[in-house]
This record gives sequence, C-alpha cells and structure tokens, in this order.
Amino acid sequence: AVHEGQVVSPQELTVLLQPLFTQNSRNLVLFLQDRLSIDDFTYFSESYGNKNPFQNEILQSSPSSLVLPAVDCKATKDLLSVLQESGDWKLTNLTNLNISQLEVNASNPNLLVVQLQPLSSDLKEISTLEAIAENDKIIGRVTMDLQERGIHFSVIYTAVRPSRISRRTDVVAGLRRQLMAAEEEDSLSYPPLNVTTGNSTCILFYASNFSLKVNRSVLIDLTNATFLTQNVDISASECSDSNTTLSLKYTKPVNGINSLEIRFLMTNKFYAVSARNWSTLDSVEIVQDGEKFAKFNVSGISAPAEYSFHCQLVGTSNLYPARLVPSSEAKNWDVFISKLQIQGFNIINNQFSYASDCTGFFTPGIWMGLVTSIILLWILTYGIHMIMQLTTNNRFDDPKGPALSVPQTE
Repeated sequence: AVHEGQVVSPQELTVLLQPLFTQNSRNLVLFLQDRLSIDDFTYFSESYGNKNPFQNEILQSSPSSLVLPAVDCKATKDLLSVLQESGDWKLTNLTNLNISQLEVNASNPNLLVVQLQPLSSDLKEISTLEAIAENDKIIGRVTMDLQERGIHFSVIYTAVRPSRISRRTDVVAGLRRQLMAAEEEDSLSYPPLNVTTGNSTCILFYASNFSLKVNRSVLIDLTNATFLTQNVDISASECSDSNTTLSLKYTKPVNGINSLEIRFLMTNKFYAVSARNWSTLDSVEIVQDGEKFAKFNVSGISAPAEYSFHCQLVGTSNLYPARLVPSSEAKNWDVFISKLQIQGFNIINNQFSYASDCTGFFTPGIWMGLVTSIILLWILTYGIHMIMQLTTNNRFDDPKGPALSVPQTE
C-alpha cells in the first residue's frame, strides 16, 4: 500500500514495477511529460469549475492499475534507463505520434517512449489546461490504436519533475530569507547548473522553469535540458573577476530550430556611493541558428558581489519584478524564468551564497498598509483634538431671578 504523502524512492519504484517485467505480455508504453503532480488530476477537474482535460478511461478499463502520489525525481529521471536494463526491450521513440505505420512484433518485448508536449509556462491556467488536454488526446490515440490492433500492453504515465513542490514544514520554519544558500538539497528538485574553471566553480545557475516562446506560439521549455538531462553545451562560458558570461547552447530544442544559444552577461564593478562591489546582470542575448540575434536589456537584477541574486519571476512581461527589456530585433521572443537564482562571482564551496532578493523589504502591500494606517491615525488624532476643544456652560438661568443675558461676543 502506498500512503498519501509518501514519496516513492528509486528502489521502491523498481520493486513496484517488477510485475511489468515478469508478465507474459511485455509491451510497455511510456508517456513522459515535462512536469506533473497527482494534484493536477483534481485541480484541473470539473469539480473546480474547469473542463476536465483527462477524458481517457485508461484506469477504469484496465484490469489493474497503480497510482503513486509522489515519486522521487531521481527515480523518474533514471526511469528509462532502469526499464532498458530490466529486459531485452526493443526501444522505439515515437515522435510523429502516428503509430499506424509502426511495426510491433508482439512476440518480443517492446518499449515505446512517447515524449508529450511540454506544458505552458506563462502562468496562465487556461494554457496549462489546454496542454494537458492535448496530451490526453495523444495518449488516447496511441492506446486506442494499440487496442484495435489486438496488442496487449501496459502504460506508464509520469513526468520528469513535479508541477507542485511542497517544502518540509520544519525546514520552512527556519528558512526565512536564506533561500538556497542553506537549504539547497531540501528545496530543490534538482541541483543547479554549475560552470567550473579548473577545480573551482565560477557560475551557478538555477531556475524551476526556464522557457522561451517564439512568435507568441512556439514554446521552448529548456528546464529539463538545462538541469535534469543537462543536454546543454556550456563550453563557451567565460569567467573573470570583472566579467562573466554564461553561455547555454542547445541542439534542436524544437522542430524548426537547429541550434539555440542563450548568453547571460554579468559584470562586477566597484561603486563609490556604496563603497563596495556589485554584480549586475547587464543583458541577455539569444542567437538562433548562429545568425538571428536578439538582445534583452536587464533591469533590476543586481546584488552585492559576495551574494547571489534570487527572483521569483524574471521575464519579458511588465508584471515581473525583474524584467528583460527586448530590443527591436527581440520583439518576437518571450522569456519566462521562475525562481531564478544566479551567481557569477565569489562562489565558495560550490554553493550559492546568501541571496539578495529582487523583492525589497518594503513591498507595495507594506507601503499601502503604512499609508492607510497613517491616514486612520491622523483621523483619530483630529477627532480626539476636536473632542478636547468642547467646553461646557459656566453660567445657568435662575428661574427666580432675571433672565440670563449672553452678549453676542461670548
């Protein structure tokens, strides 16, 4: 029995999957998504007012099923290699999702790997809902075709990383603003990308979501390639005491783009006003296929040279606290980076230093509360002052004597 909240370790997952390797029909279909959590099945269901994107009745029609509430990221990262080592599978990667021409020899074990399209990363719930619905249709087409051809098979639907990451309560209580400097292993679902020169690390880069969008339509999710599979070339990165360049080169990240390079240009300068060195991310450059060049000027990304920089949201949107301002040739690019943390100078013990956050201590909400409190305090003070100015009569009418005459001057 797998209990709610239990995170299945790589060893436990291997044990749970053993029946797949011992049964007579050993055709296995692996649907791999970029991110998914068990909560998505209820969050995007009709009970929350959304149109349920999960329309397939695979679990209900299956003679047996296993639903795991949470699986360790290391287990899902190495799942494909574990499956390949578990038996003599014939591995087939489905890219065009048209398996009508696929030849499957049911007498031999077959492993079909279907890479589902990545979910949207622009913080719009409707976009994520549509992406999950489209992936659900893909799962339906593949499984229906196999059923019509009389092929018995088992299905694994999982993701490389979770879409919802919950921190441990005991860690959060003592975490405060230390961020990844003190709690790297507990807070991260994967380690940051590091660039080394010799035996020392000169650049650390982390993001929970690193995505681009071209022409408002083509989504390029680089999170898995950068941090999980590390299918990225960082050899062109440069480090020095005054200038640092983080170069990320990808080969065929999506159809239609053969190569993509993203550069983060950082400087370390001394500022006399603060009497200290500050590291600044000056610009971000995108080079597509070695020809098309796009540059973004950066606003709001700086930290003391001894610190790392952290920001919850970084991108081209005007709503983000740290913004990438596109030049004229970069208008067709949209950049989205969530939970960015980067450090290009003074790295000690291959770990992030204390993080300088892009959100200051006085947020707009705090300023609004202070101004409102001051206005209410002024009204209260004025009211008390007016009450204190009230006076009572010091002379009264005597019914047995003459009427009291009050001059107009009084």
